[in-house]
Amino acid sequence: MESARIIAGLARLLRDVGLAEEIAQDALVAALEQWPGSGVPDNPGAWLMAVGKRRAIDRIRREQRLEAKLTEIGHGLEPEAREAPAEFDLAEDAEPIEDDVLRLVFTACHPVLSTQARVALTLRMLGGLTTEEIARAFLVPEPTVAQRIVRAKRTLAEARVPFEVPEGPERAARLSSVLEVIYLIFNEGYAATAGEAWVRTDLCQEALRLGRVLAGLVPGEPEAHGLAALMEIQASRTRARTGPSGEPVPLRDQDRALWDRLLIRRGFAALLRAREIGEPPGPYVLQAAIAASHAQAPTAAETDWAQIAALYEVLARVAPSPVVELNRAVAVGMAEGPERGLALVDAVAAEPSLRGYHLLPSVRGDLLARLGRPEEARTEFERAAELTRNAPERKVLLARAASLGAP
Repeated sequence: MESARIIAGLARLLRDVGLAEEIAQDALVAALEQWPGSGVPDNPGAWLMAVGKRRAIDRIRREQRLEAKLTEIGHGLEPEAREAPAEFDLAEDAEPIEDDVLRLVFTACHPVLSTQARVALTLRMLGGLTTEEIARAFLVPEPTVAQRIVRAKRTLAEARVPFEVPEGPERAARLSSVLEVIYLIFNEGYAATAGEAWVRTDLCQEALRLGRVLAGLVPGEPEAHGLAALMEIQASRTRARTGPSGEPVPLRDQDRALWDRLLIRRGFAALLRAREIGEPPGPYVLQAAIAASHAQAPTAAETDWAQIAALYEVLARVAPSPVVELNRAVAVGMAEGPERGLALVDAVAAEPSLRGYHLLPSVRGDLLARLGRPEEARTEFERAAELTRNAPERKVLLARAASLGAP
């Protein structure tokens, strides 16, 4: 997360997100080289930003010297002057930088980029996600994501996109991409796609911060409040979502006394603000309503699955996708029985985008187990374990398969 803030701060000064990321990486390398000997400074972020600014000034000066030589060679050609701007004072910036990360989100979501490129670039620079993690979030090949990121940086530099939060119609046009980016960052923290940790609280907290700032920036946009509500309510379950060894705990088995009631109240308040605006509910407002239904249930057995299934049906019309259909199948399976849920899962099982999605066989295995078909369920859980890249989740899936008996 320090990396994201440094990139954002340098991008505000350099007006070039690609160059800002490059210099931020240089600063991080300097830290790896110096801190083992000198110790970690009291304020690592400020140290990294100062080094980044010095590297940026050095870069500008080198370019100025090159331009001077080219001018001499060109016999009087006058290159564009490039002096280190006044903002490069190594002291504390006069302008507060708390919104730098948000500015970077809007810059990376500029219309000169495709939607896929906007999201991939922002996740890479702000969320610190690897190309592999982004690829899994998008359900696309890793080389495709890498190419999108490279092309996006080049396009922003060539178009000289300003580093700012836009106003009026331009801001509205970019808002959907910004919301998508923030939620994908949150999701990667909420259920990490790979690694040894099931939850990455740093990503969740950064996404929550961005969501809150964005909702304050666009108070008349119900989807901004809907996203904030959704993340607040989901984040309220953090303490209950892992067991003593860090293993994932399913929603139905969580100790609801561990849920954070303050975050739930914040989520309900944000959802109420979204509804008070009076527009038809969008995808984030609907997902927040689903999360609120879970939060209102004192126990898993008291969950109003019929209401949740109905909300998923509306969501499937507003924002159709195979993943939404899979989630709807879970809700229908709880409300109307596992046989009905399995029929819905099988209806989307052939979708190409779900081919490597581990939750498809996981959901199918759960429904088959409830139908009294343990051999088929065990096969599905083993398949899900093969597909997931997250170590704690793999252990849970293999344990579920083993609990169904030997082949």
